[in-house]
Amino acid sequence: MEANLLAPALLSPDELTLSRCKDILARLQSWLEQRFDAGDDINELVCTRSQHMDQLLTGLWTRHGLHRQPELALVAVGGYGRGELHPCSDIDLLILSREELNDGLSERIGDFVTQLWDLHLEVGHSVRSVAECVAQGEQDITVATNLIEARLITGCYDTFAGLTQATAPARFWPSQAFFEAKRQEQEQRHRQFRDTSYKLEPDIKNSPGGLRDIQTISWVARRHFGATTLGEMVSHGFLSEAEYEELQDCQTFLWKLRFALHTVIRRPDNRLLFDRQRAVATALGYAGEGNEPIERMMKRYYQTVRRVAELNELLLQLFDEAILGHIAMDVKSLTPEFRLRGRLIDVADPELFLREPAAILRLFYQMAVHSQITGIYSTSLRQLREARRGLSGYLCERADCRRLFMMLLRHPGSGRLALTLMHRYGVLAAYFPQWNKIVGQMQFDMFHAYPVDEHTHRVLKNIGRFRDADRRRSHPLCHEISNRLRRPELLLLAGLFHDIAKGRGGDHSDLGADDALAFCLQHDLDRSDARLVSWLVRQHLLMSVTAQRRDIHDPEVIREFATQVRDELHLDFLYCLTVADICATNDTLWNDWKGSLLRELYFATQKALRRGLENPPDLRLRIRENQQQARRLLDHLDTPYEQVKPLWTRFPADYFLRHSPEQIAWHSRHILAHGDSRLPLVQISQQPGRGGSELFIYSPDSPNLFGRVAAALGQKNLNIHDAQIMTSKDGFALDTFIVLEPDGQPVSGDRLSELCQDLALALDSNTAPVVRIRPPSRRHREFHVPTRVHFLEPARPSKRTLMELIALDTPGLLARIGSVFSHLGLNLHAAKITTIGERVEDFFSLTNSEDRPLTEQEQAQLREKLVDELNHEDKM
Repeated sequence: MEANLLAPALLSPDELTLSRCKDILARLQSWLEQRFDAGDDINELVCTRSQHMDQLLTGLWTRHGLHRQPELALVAVGGYGRGELHPCSDIDLLILSREELNDGLSERIGDFVTQLWDLHLEVGHSVRSVAECVAQGEQDITVATNLIEARLITGCYDTFAGLTQATAPARFWPSQAFFEAKRQEQEQRHRQFRDTSYKLEPDIKNSPGGLRDIQTISWVARRHFGATTLGEMVSHGFLSEAEYEELQDCQTFLWKLRFALHTVIRRPDNRLLFDRQRAVATALGYAGEGNEPIERMMKRYYQTVRRVAELNELLLQLFDEAILGHIAMDVKSLTPEFRLRGRLIDVADPELFLREPAAILRLFYQMAVHSQITGIYSTSLRQLREARRGLSGYLCERADCRRLFMMLLRHPGSGRLALTLMHRYGVLAAYFPQWNKIVGQMQFDMFHAYPVDEHTHRVLKNIGRFRDADRRRSHPLCHEISNRLRRPELLLLAGLFHDIAKGRGGDHSDLGADDALAFCLQHDLDRSDARLVSWLVRQHLLMSVTAQRRDIHDPEVIREFATQVRDELHLDFLYCLTVADICATNDTLWNDWKGSLLRELYFATQKALRRGLENPPDLRLRIRENQQQARRLLDHLDTPYEQVKPLWTRFPADYFLRHSPEQIAWHSRHILAHGDSRLPLVQISQQPGRGGSELFIYSPDSPNLFGRVAAALGQKNLNIHDAQIMTSKDGFALDTFIVLEPDGQPVSGDRLSELCQDLALALDSNTAPVVRIRPPSRRHREFHVPTRVHFLEPARPSKRTLMELIALDTPGLLARIGSVFSHLGLNLHAAKITTIGERVEDFFSLTNSEDRPLTEQEQAQLREKLVDELNHEDKM
């Protein structure tokens, strides 16, 4: 025993005072951390804490006189029952009795538990009789599982033996029922994590492929076979020696990860959050510049959970046969090589994949052809794993595999399941080297929810689903386009390569475009198709950036975008790729607002291409058309043109270009009803338009109007996504904002009336709302986004200055920006507000106090003021 580690068993119960026990636990924790840093076996460290806890609890049990109760037992359950305690693991205890406890004994047990809490141990305890345990366990599979792995710490052995007998398989949860319940429990848990372990902030215990999946295997094996270790699965014929060693290796890594996490955060939380990852990576010995330690650790984590998930699926299938007897399921022949067992595809020849690697691709092609297939049979999955690891090169190096791969992509059913399982079982990584490089590639930001390979897989899945009938409602334009594309496999290829070069350094779009071109030519696509795929990869961000950050009502923006797109074929492909990419980035990024922007850009570009880029639109004609359509709408609302005409003479011509006839009619009707009042008019559309709630403000123009509106909306927890800032010829603001709730939805209907009133009061007040500068959130603190200001050079002479601002997303940001504009006497004409994870990328259209573009000196002054104001580190 080392000098700084004191075994509780060496002390008498009388010596186990509160302060002495705290000292013992502190010395134990310090010793564990030292030995962990020194590289000691993680299994021994986890067991050591459990053994020391046994000794401490035994001493305290005696100290409180509970050892004198002849029928009372102290039992470890849960992870503690298995003898596994990480630094902050719960100490799950069952205080077991034969009969109901009297008041005196209950009080002593309470004192015992209270002392454990006073020691700041994470104790979960229950006090029950054997009969109560059985009754509870019969109703709850979690309780039953705890009872099955219960272990006596101290006390009456006969009482504990009674529990063991009462929970034997013959009387309590037979192995068949237990297996079914645990499988359902796992499926439900996986659904809570959307059936993926590839989250950027994973739960290392409960996520698919995590520690809980290994425990599920152990629980089932223990119940049915009486196996107490994973190694016994080898002797029972369920695991090969290599698979057992692989599973042990996976568990060891996950245990190290959990041990380090608990050491860093000092509480029982298993979520590997952004603000913990750097410290955990350091504790595990990962080194490097910048985020390299985190990326290396997370890559190892993703590779590990994929291996666990594979082995978990393999073993649960084998258990299904052994325990439920499903081996005699209905078997049908698909081809001479493949057969269907129930709904699982199986290989007829156990050596097929080893002998013919191209058969791996034929397997997945059959999955695309036969929609009833839901997975791969256990023996075939095992053969696939062995063959994949035995490959001497990448499958794409073989001509027969390239032909089969393109056959698969061209099949309409490829996106249903085949590509998903090729990703899950490492076949894409075995097919071509570029995919192998992005497996588990971390994306350290708040924008992406998945590593690169999982994100790309989701893009492919989205593309495959666009053709389905159920996508007609959620993505109608993608559904329409996808079903008319002559070569839909080109879209899949673009999705496959759009992020393939991330993590290599340099521009991933350019590098990926080069890779895509070479891949397409290698796979015998003609050069025009290969160039189209390469162009899509190079420009896969173009449509999203243009829609969300540029003024798509500006004809020059549409002309410039259309020039880059070139023709409607490129536009169709790019639109579908953009939607698939956004929807696959995270689970909350897509909303109706983004959908509306992209559709507007698509149709405006389509119109420009059909008209011909050499024929720009006649702006005066468009103004007249918008006015005429608005007049017709107002006529239906019994608003005579004689009233409207003098109002419209006050509006600038640009107003009729940048607003639809419906908006013009809506604004006009409410302004006329408002009369000559100098009070602000605030209206919010009852029917959400353009995917968000449209807010219209008409009031005498005043300094920092934008900043005051932004502050007031911020207080209501609403986000501005778009702004058109205009002033009438007689000095009235005609401002339109698109606002959304934090979840990306339009403003809730029950808030509209109150919101209008509160905004009107805020605008009428001489004092602007207070902008509270709150510290950044836990996640934001992990990211440093230096404030950058760029002024874009217009392609043609312009009356306005377009400014791009990149900064950390913080509360009150827009209000502070508006305050800077006001302080410098600048006029804001339009704004595009884009939040990308932890950072904002906003565009503003500005003029100076003389309504001219900003001079170089004014631009430099504005840049300096914004950087100073938005430097969040100086403001906290």
